[in-house]
Amino acid sequence: MSEFATFHTTAEWAARYGSSGRSAVLSVGNFDGLHLGHQKILQEVIAAARACQGIAGVITFDPHPLKVLRAGEAPPLVETLAQRMERFAAIGIEAALILRFDRALAGLSPEQFIRGVLVEQLRTAEVLVGQNFRFGHRQEGNVDTLREFGQRFGFSVQIVEPVILDGEFVSSTGVRNAVAEGRVTAAARLLGRPFALTGEIVRGAGRGSTVLFPTLNLAPEQELLPKAGVYATETLVEGRWYRSATNVGFRPTFDGTLLGVETHLFEFSREITNGRLEVRFSERLRDEKKFAGPAELRAQIAADLREIRDYFRRRDLSAAQPVRS
Repeated sequence: MSEFATFHTTAEWAARYGSSGRSAVLSVGNFDGLHLGHQKILQEVIAAARACQGIAGVITFDPHPLKVLRAGEAPPLVETLAQRMERFAAIGIEAALILRFDRALAGLSPEQFIRGVLVEQLRTAEVLVGQNFRFGHRQEGNVDTLREFGQRFGFSVQIVEPVILDGEFVSSTGVRNAVAEGRVTAAARLLGRPFALTGEIVRGAGRGSTVLFPTLNLAPEQELLPKAGVYATETLVEGRWYRSATNVGFRPTFDGTLLGVETHLFEFSREITNGRLEVRFSERLRDEKKFAGPAELRAQIAADLREIRDYFRRRDLSAAQPVRS
């Protein structure tokens, strides 16, 4: 399999692949979160590219188009651009074209986008998209428009059926709603993996010692955070995973006003003040609450940690049960 490559202009793509004789098999979209619906489309992109020895690729945008067109309506993104690229590579995509979304790009008509990007520069053989795909100035283009241009310019179009769970379409909006409401298990079902926050470790207020449960404090890179509360999590630090308990919130017992993400790692006692963390959210325990003081908070945290350990034990037992036909 070819090494995953990223490009920021069509000229870079053409310089890499122009003399190869290979055509592109593409999907186009924001792919925020790369949920099960996105994964289905990209798996079909990969299969179609293999069938014609083409380039399995995606075109995506940075920043999100709504941040340019209607900033007040732009959603908080599920993942960073770097995470999106990691997901593309992991699923088997060969190349990603990251187009800077600005007013000039937004002003391209559907035909200008198809001709200038897909046809003349990328030599596209096939485009695979979902049924709600829209493109071009004021989103004037849809799947019917795409098919018409495909017939005119000589590329095929495949509309991939959505993934439906519990009677609802899997979507980035559904993922965002689930995370924002603290329904991290529901978000994991839509994503096909746990929702995760990543970022740098930062120094906290030093209150871990007052409640006797030291924590690592995360400065999240993601725009979307789970609803304030206490969660069972798993945390990656220095190349190793630890089961953990994470509080997302404002530390109301100490009159906190800034939202923080604090994680207590089981079987981990060292003090770390820098480096990277990844925190994966498994289950939500409770809302954040204000306590009378450190002693009451300490008792509640101890109870939370017992409950989280019990959660992981139950999960382990469930995973160990034999599958019955």
